[in-house]
Amino acid sequence: MAKACKNCRLIIAQGEVCPICGSTELTTKWSGYVIVLNAEKSEMAKKMGMKVNGAYALRING
Repeated sequence: MAKACKNCRLIIAQGEVCPICGSTELTTKWSGYVIVLNAEKSEMAKKMGMKVNGAYALRING
């Protein structure tokens, strides 16, 4: 099951360290996601503070 970083909300398919922020605080308790294809031009990514392309959890539940 995919995990989400509690710090930056990046969804990680494997591993125990977030490749963006380096956090080891990951959870499987997340819901909803947004896929950012072009972080530089995406208004949604700017509003959510996402600077790197990827899949991000919308809500962290635990």
